[in-house]
Amino acid sequence: MRSSKSRSRNKPNRNRSNSVGNVVNRVFDSSGPEGKVRGTPQQIIEKYNQLARDAQLSNDRVATENFQQHAEHYLRLLGAAQKEQDARREQQERENRERQAERDRERAQRQEREGQGQDENASAAPEQPEIVEAESGDADLVETPESQPPAKPKRARKPRRKPDADQTADESPKPPEAAE
Repeated sequence: MRSSKSRSRNKPNRNRSNSVGNVVNRVFDSSGPEGKVRGTPQQIIEKYNQLARDAQLSNDRVATENFQQHAEHYLRLLGAAQKEQDARREQQERENRERQAERDRERAQRQEREGQGQDENASAAPEQPEIVEAESGDADLVETPESQPPAKPKRARKPRRKPDADQTADESPKPPEAAE
């Protein structure tokens, strides 16, 4: 009996429908009448159109038609891929708009609920805590900075200059020298 590993190596399970979206940038090998043409669909279309013009200049109507048919094939391939990309982009934009509209509705509902909650709080009489005076005076009260009178601003003092060890007691202090 074969193991499932060997089977998956021999027969890869790929979803081919997703590869269509990458056609615009995918590199193809086209086997045309003049040999292989390699490139993206747009490059291949340009190459076959150039070959068709060259064949037309040499009065080869059969080769001209052949090259034009090859170019048309890649033109259709490219067009289908671009339509699919546009449809996918539109779908994503639609989903984004729907998500944004849902967020906006939720935000409006939330603001409405908060607004109603504030209205209810404003209309209800605010509860005042009951004030109980202590019999022992102010012993149980805690002093807060708000209850203290405002302090007077302190004036900044100039720092005292320490006498140098070189100076003697009878000499007057020297003025400080300017920094250079």
